[in-house]
Amino acid sequence: MPTVHRFAAYRVVIYPNDHQPAHVHVIGGDGEAVFNLNCPAGPPTLREAVGFKPGELAKIKAELTEHVAALCAAWSRIHGYS
Repeated sequence: MPTVHRFAAYRVVIYPNDHQPAHVHVIGGDGEAVFNLNCPAGPPTLREAVGFKPGELAKIKAELTEHVAALCAAWSRIHGYS
């Protein structure tokens, strides 16, 4: 599971054998969340979360929004899309 971005105490990962739509898993502390990226320009939307407080999810979404183009490019690279 490649880590494609890190910030604060969080890792953003994309599983190579995962399914569409393009999405990332955010892991940190006692939580994990999945955000659909809505490529190519976002904004990311929360699909599911366990263990994160609402304020943490807001910070995570803001970070993903800032880097959505790079995250979409990573998804394409990992899954072999051009």
